[in-house]
Amino acid sequence: MHFHFSRGCGSRGRGDRWEHFATRFAARFDEAQGLGRGSSGRGRRMFDGGELRLVLLKLIADEPRHGYDLIREIEELTGGAYAPSPGVVYPTLALLDEMGLIEEQRSEGAKKRFASTEEGRKHLDEKRAEADALIARLTELGAHRQRSDRGPVRRAMGNLGQAVGNRVSRGDWSDDTLHDIAALIDEVAQKIERLR
Repeated sequence: MHFHFSRGCGSRGRGDRWEHFATRFAARFDEAQGLGRGSSGRGRRMFDGGELRLVLLKLIADEPRHGYDLIREIEELTGGAYAPSPGVVYPTLALLDEMGLIEEQRSEGAKKRFASTEEGRKHLDEKRAEADALIARLTELGAHRQRSDRGPVRRAMGNLGQAVGNRVSRGDWSDDTLHDIAALIDEVAQKIERLR
């Protein structure tokens, strides 16, 4: 991933370019890691067909859960890299209920808590290998997220973008100052590329 800073850019829009530097970098960094927002890192939807149904059934069979608990559990398994939306989870729970694979349990408050039925446990036993593979996919995504945690880099790039943007927006800069700033950033970029 390379970033080039041209000496030949005109003065018009210069401050805006620097002001949005950190945001552009963060987006490109996410793309390079294959971890854009809402992405599984695999270039496709996290779940296809009945996979989400099977994941939810597996988690409910482990212990009775509310819809929110299921969303939170999947998010924890993936280290925060993925969480299904309520607009997907709750209709899937309704479908599992209609299929007789889960049933609502009595619980305090307005939240519906679901437990697996005997039919649901039987179905899960028949699909055990597939369910285990899906849970493994989620945990591997979490492990990948942990290995490639870009939080410190994003923070540092945010600091850099803000510092440069503040300096340039003061209006007392010259072409030499801009060239010096670009040279410093280019120097750091070259040092990063040489890291092992």
